[in-house]
Amino acid sequence: MSRRPRRNHTGAFKAKVALAALKGERTLLELAQQFDVHANQITQWKSQLLEGAAGVFGGEAKAGSAEAVVDLKSLHAKIGQLTLENDFLEGALTKAGLLSARR
Repeated sequence: MSRRPRRNHTGAFKAKVALAALKGERTLLELAQQFDVHANQITQWKSQLLEGAAGVFGGEAKAGSAEAVVDLKSLHAKIGQLTLENDFLEGALTKAGLLSARR
């Protein structure tokens, strides 16, 4: 008996199957045969849909996207400042003999 290669389903397909399961018009076995996936997988996708549905209407999604906004200009400025300080301190310590010349 040969095994089927691992399949990666798209989010749209998972949502379609989970919504069909939520409708309740067909049994899990009928849906599993129709979409060619295991019944346990349908149950898992249905649970994930129910858990994530509150985030669509709640403020959780907005809070997560607000944290993702980062000011790249200030971060690049900070990187430049730290690089300059490191180079200065490396030169000063090398002249003082406290840092070996080889790196």
